[in-house]
Amino acid sequence: MESQSNAPLTQMAQMGHEQILFCNDPHTGLKAIIAIHNTVLGPALGGTRMWMYASEQEALTDVLRLSRGMTYKAAISGLNLGGGKAVIIGDARKMKNEALMRRFGAFVDSLGGKYITAEDVGMTTKDMEYIHMETEHVVGIPQTLGGGGDPSPVTAYGVYMGMKAAAKQIYGTDQLDGKRVLVQGAGNVGGYLIDHLVEEGAKVLVNDIFEDKLKNITNKYAHVEVVPSEKVMDLDMDIYAPCALGATLNDETIPRLKCAIVAGAANNQLAVEKVHGQQLVDRGIVYAPDFLINAGGLINCYSELEGYNQERALQQAEQIFETTTAVLNEAASSGKPTFEIANQMAERRIEDIAQIHRSL
Repeated sequence: MESQSNAPLTQMAQMGHEQILFCNDPHTGLKAIIAIHNTVLGPALGGTRMWMYASEQEALTDVLRLSRGMTYKAAISGLNLGGGKAVIIGDARKMKNEALMRRFGAFVDSLGGKYITAEDVGMTTKDMEYIHMETEHVVGIPQTLGGGGDPSPVTAYGVYMGMKAAAKQIYGTDQLDGKRVLVQGAGNVGGYLIDHLVEEGAKVLVNDIFEDKLKNITNKYAHVEVVPSEKVMDLDMDIYAPCALGATLNDETIPRLKCAIVAGAANNQLAVEKVHGQQLVDRGIVYAPDFLINAGGLINCYSELEGYNQERALQQAEQIFETTTAVLNEAASSGKPTFEIANQMAERRIEDIAQIHRSL
């Protein structure tokens, strides 16, 4: 029997969600969940992730956490968007096809624009193209169709800006040359982040569970060092950049970390925000809040809604440096964890806009 704490409506209430749509299609094998967290600032925009979850409960927990993160990401970035996310349960390397993607697109369309989807882990711009055949409520479609294409370059640039802001806080300069940076996750975002780091002269180390992704990086940069997964958390480094799945900052890993800064692209890096955010403070490790510095992809997608312009998207992503600096400065003066300061900034904006709507 399902425990009350794991019941969907109970989890929704605890995290403040507005709506969950469970999607099932026997013909294509589609099993998906769309979660809408908050639409005060605008329609809920967030990518679709395809992953081989161990259970439906694990998938539900992930989509609830991810969609909540999107609300905060949009709010602190000054975007007129709410937070949403979707997950498709399955092996992206084996199960994806046109029919499955288009069926998912039809489910997205059934929400009437309350949720706008985009690319995330396990998805490509081609998948967005299939989804677009069934709904207008999708961004990240190819530039040939009027979209912005892969948002990864802008996401990576925003992470790079947040990393530099954290470096300035610790070292007094935002220069990363000579710094040992471990990028965990060599996918699209991780790959573009490595480009920036190598160009600046950082000493880059990389880890990934997929050999082909590692090979792509080492073929491009022979001097980038590959680190086995079992050695990641015991490595001497200046900056740890988690760029794959979340919850890598937890009871087991934080005591082992040998770094001054955590700044990466992964969502929900803190397994339990209040617990592990404080643990990083206690260890003297500066944490650049994930939903703040990885907002470049959302910024890129938002620009599609206004008529895509990559230069404009990159300019907006560059502002992540200033926002991260403000968060880190306030955290340093107050002694509070950085995630808490960032959350408060986002919540303040949501409440301010909600008050405007109530007064109309």
